[in-house]
Amino acid sequence: MATTDKLRIGVVGLGLRGNLADLVHRNEHATVAIVCDVDERKREDVAKRFGDGTRFTTDFDAMLKESLDAVMILSPDWLHAQHAIAAMNAGFDIFLEKPMAISIEDCDRILAAAKSTRRKLYVGHNMRHMHWVLKMKQLIDQGTIGQVQTAWERHFIAYGGDAYFKDWHADRRYTTGLLLQKAAHDLDVVHWLCGGYTRRVHAMGRLSVYNRVPRGPQVEEPWSKRWNTANWPPLEARNLNPVIDVEDLSMLHAELDNGILLAYQQCHYTPDEMRNWTFIGDAGRLENVRDAQGRWVIRIWDKRVNNAPEGTMHLVLENETGGHDGADPRMIREFIDYLRGLCEPSCKPFEARMAVAAGYQATMSLRQGGIPLDVPPIA
Repeated sequence: MATTDKLRIGVVGLGLRGNLADLVHRNEHATVAIVCDVDERKREDVAKRFGDGTRFTTDFDAMLKESLDAVMILSPDWLHAQHAIAAMNAGFDIFLEKPMAISIEDCDRILAAAKSTRRKLYVGHNMRHMHWVLKMKQLIDQGTIGQVQTAWERHFIAYGGDAYFKDWHADRRYTTGLLLQKAAHDLDVVHWLCGGYTRRVHAMGRLSVYNRVPRGPQVEEPWSKRWNTANWPPLEARNLNPVIDVEDLSMLHAELDNGILLAYQQCHYTPDEMRNWTFIGDAGRLENVRDAQGRWVIRIWDKRVNNAPEGTMHLVLENETGGHDGADPRMIREFIDYLRGLCEPSCKPFEARMAVAAGYQATMSLRQGGIPLDVPPIA
């Protein structure tokens, strides 16, 4: 283990979530000591972003021989189990980007490795750090709507074609499906806010739009073009992944182990983007929406009314700076503090596993005609 004042962190993968490595490097208690990425072109990027003190390698096994305090695993989802288990077996605490893995079996292997090696395992479920999620959690815990009985979410993903159907996310070999890959966030949130875990689930869905888009040879394009509101309508999308076999429209129903019922809908070709939650208790209802300024608004109905679209009361939350409504900086601060022994993680590893397990079983249900499936306990 390293002995310098600053924690020396190794980073595996400098792709879409590479911004988390930048946040680590800016933390006063940590530094990115080495970055491992299979793309040799990232070498110059590493020098620009982290300075001469940060080394670059394409050799993962060689990185595990470095003097480090922890390893951040930001590699693609299907590599999470391989990289996490190897890093913990090499003696390192780890940060593991969500989802924990793309199968229940791999999640349980990761948990077993953490237990046998006694290493710290932090799973990056950043939605637990979003200010509007934290406020809804506070309101529910205070009993504002009584005891929660059901939760519904409509998940509108305007950027679905840009983010999930132009690369490996569209191939079930690398994600299992988007009810796992994307909805792991949402399933973790509902588990947390409702105080239970999915016990049984069934789902329906299909590939309904992007299978009808003509596909040709892919060309590399800048993010400004790949992820752009001008990419509309969905049937005119271009530069899609050669393999597309995950669903772009899906919905699930689930029962949590505390009896709360869940409904979740996900669509990857809506014109607008929002996660719209509704929690209904035995003494009220609350939901979140965005206003015209892009601010999150939480509407609460705590008395019976005939027509009150804004709620009997509502809270407007000002936008916060930093990635994902300020959640990424908060999450990285917590990760560093966890390494320093100052706190425990907001999302426990077994909770991250339960989100994957619910999404995995939902996907299996969807592909077997919507049959109900139980979520297995941890092996």
